[in-house]
Amino acid sequence: MTVTVVGIGGSLRGDSQSERAVRLALEGAQEAGAKTSLITGADLVLPFYDPAVPERSPAASRLVAELAEADGVVLVSPGYHGTVSGLVKNALDYIEDLRDAPRPYLDGRAVGCVATALGWQAAVTTLTALRSIVHSLRGWPTPLGVAVNSAEVEFDGVGGCTNDDVTQRLRTVGVQVVEFALAHR
Repeated sequence: MTVTVVGIGGSLRGDSQSERAVRLALEGAQEAGAKTSLITGADLVLPFYDPAVPERSPAASRLVAELAEADGVVLVSPGYHGTVSGLVKNALDYIEDLRDAPRPYLDGRAVGCVATALGWQAAVTTLTALRSIVHSLRGWPTPLGVAVNSAEVEFDGVGGCTNDDVTQRLRTVGVQVVEFALAHR
């Protein structure tokens, strides 16, 4: 049985460190047999979430629809001033549209969390914030979360980075999402 994993993350800068990290995590999910999709960069440019606005933009509708069908999620945020970027946080706010769904919010889904930042403090606090958000949305953060200090690690753009251990940890996050999704079924 195939599971579906949605990767969400990145920044407005195309091919950013955080976008490369989410791609590596999704590679791990694919290697574990998952069907994956990616929502990053320009796909995350959404109107500010407002629960009182009934109509959603096409990009917001796609985000909510893919999350509603997902068995697992990989979230990657750059660390901006010690926490999740506004771009990623606004996208996560749209999960509120799933409050009345058969599987509300991220209920019962494994969520791999990754943070990238220029320095350990911002990377770790951003990862902690992501894990807290996932808990509040009824998701299950995977046992492994990854904080990437981009002052020490550079992504090569061809499926890896300058630190093989970081590459493997990112792929492991994707694998853990798939393993949990399969076990939860």
